[in-house]
Amino acid sequence: MSRDEPAACRTVALCRSAGFVLGLGVFLTLSSARGEDVKAPPISIAVADFDYFDTSGEPTNQQAEHQARLQAFADAICADLARDGRYRVVTLSCPRTRCAAAELPPAELLEKARSAGANRLLYGGIQKMSTLIQNAKVQVVDIAENKLRFDRLITFRGDTEESWQRAERFIVRDLISDTQN
Repeated sequence: MSRDEPAACRTVALCRSAGFVLGLGVFLTLSSARGEDVKAPPISIAVADFDYFDTSGEPTNQQAEHQARLQAFADAICADLARDGRYRVVTLSCPRTRCAAAELPPAELLEKARSAGANRLLYGGIQKMSTLIQNAKVQVVDIAENKLRFDRLITFRGDTEESWQRAERFIVRDLISDTQN
């Protein structure tokens, strides 16, 4: 537009430009808002029973206490993954034995997870090394791709409910951040 054009023409052109910019801004805002509302469907995951190995050599029999903590550990992982919403936890069914890596052949455990509707299988175990040190190994397999997707070994200090809970929260935080990659 030149200055020689009437003011009314310049105003109409300016209004059209402003309208276009405003419309584009509204479109982009609505598009990005819609993008935030659209979430990926949750990943269905089966959580196997965890194995426990006490190689500490302590004279006190803590088997019942450790089994209770192990169950609470697995239950908390399931609850925290489900609460986050990126995972949908499905239940494994193993009528004759525990659904654990140490008790079932890998192919059978994977088939149990597949039958439960899982896309992924989480399994692992905890080993008590000494009075103060425990290791937790957690792995996740993508069932369709037959590929290890998550593999962590963490060491945690102590054999108290609090130490087990800290270890569980750390693992879940790591699992959840892994879905963002």
